[in-house]
Amino acid sequence: MADKKRIYLCLAHMSEAGLEQKYIKEAFDTNWVVPLGPNVNGFEKDLEEFCGQNKRVVALSSGTAAVHLALINCGVKAGDEVCVQSFTFCASSHPITYLGATPIFIDSEKETWNMDPDLLEEAIKDRIAKTGKKPKAIVPVALYGMPYNVDRIMEIANRYDIPVIEDAAEGFGSRWKGQVLGTFGKYGVLSFNGNKMITTSGGGALVTNNEDEWREIMMYATQYRESYPYYQHEKIGFNYRMSNICAGIGRGQMTVVNQHIDHHKHVQAIYEELLAGVPGINVHSQPVCHTDGTDNTDRVPVFDSNYWLCTITLDPSLRIKGQENAYKTIVTGAVGGAAGVIHAASSAVTDCQPNDNVEALRVFMDAAGIEARPVWKPMHKQPVYKDAPAYVNGVSEAIFKVGMCLPAGPYVSDEDVRYIVDCIKQAIE
Repeated sequence: MADKKRIYLCLAHMSEAGLEQKYIKEAFDTNWVVPLGPNVNGFEKDLEEFCGQNKRVVALSSGTAAVHLALINCGVKAGDEVCVQSFTFCASSHPITYLGATPIFIDSEKETWNMDPDLLEEAIKDRIAKTGKKPKAIVPVALYGMPYNVDRIMEIANRYDIPVIEDAAEGFGSRWKGQVLGTFGKYGVLSFNGNKMITTSGGGALVTNNEDEWREIMMYATQYRESYPYYQHEKIGFNYRMSNICAGIGRGQMTVVNQHIDHHKHVQAIYEELLAGVPGINVHSQPVCHTDGTDNTDRVPVFDSNYWLCTITLDPSLRIKGQENAYKTIVTGAVGGAAGVIHAASSAVTDCQPNDNVEALRVFMDAAGIEARPVWKPMHKQPVYKDAPAYVNGVSEAIFKVGMCLPAGPYVSDEDVRYIVDCIKQAIE
């Protein structure tokens, strides 16, 4: 029952056949408890088949590692600039700074909440004018699973001859005109964190175009060890390979990936139905448009989101119970549960935060046993990036003030969704 458990935003669900345990047991039985092995190879092949387009895949320790290696293979070095979506999690931009490069933040378009192609081109032109050189890469993000405008972004990138690194960490299984995200650009980034569409407990992957790139990425991911009977290193590499144990989980998860995607879409549809008549609440959904076809059976959705998380916006005028107490108490924990390292905040407020009614609803839902969170705070408003160039239109800041994420994972039942919606209704004064 929904009222007897805590409903989390998104938790992975094991396959009914328990194949994860089978592959893990094989790893222990054969003593393959290392960052390579049969499960890693098998998981990569499963991912390559899922992605299609004759892609090669390298399984890694995290999606962040995948972004890092993609940037390296794009030739990003200290002093370079990289255009990256501002409305995202920090893993999209932090690896740029690992390399001593500068993130150039690009704001969002209203419909998808993803990278605005017009601002992207404006930024490219302006950086060329200001620095005399073009950005070394472009990193669009599939925010909450929503596809970015692939056609426009790729057209701009190709015109300026800038490689695209697709951050599809949240968009595993989302599609643009029927093609899986992460397969359009030079590289695609996937994540299998514990809250993603499928999980390896922690892990990620880099999707690449050909054998030569795959081989180079593999070298970087394994400390760049040369083929000698001793350890010789001619470039700086990293310890980024996925373990055979984690890959065993991934192999089992790949047997249920389509079920997981279908479930997330099902939950989204229920939210849309049940919240349709609630004043002041709007469920964010994908634009409805199709590719040309001879008849309806041949038409393919342009946007096909996996709805990794379902999101809503609250009208600023909406009044929530307890709203008068919003931001009166300093939060002692960190967002992200056990993964959050705790720093005592110096203040209960910042210069850019969600509206009081969003915070009040978060607190109300938490008391009801429901995990709900604000949407990502735009990177160009993060203190750590206060000096980074940003090309903004106000969209991501506006959404951050009114947006909220609702539970959507495989453990979220129809009954849970009804309970969540009832709690939202009860919270409104």
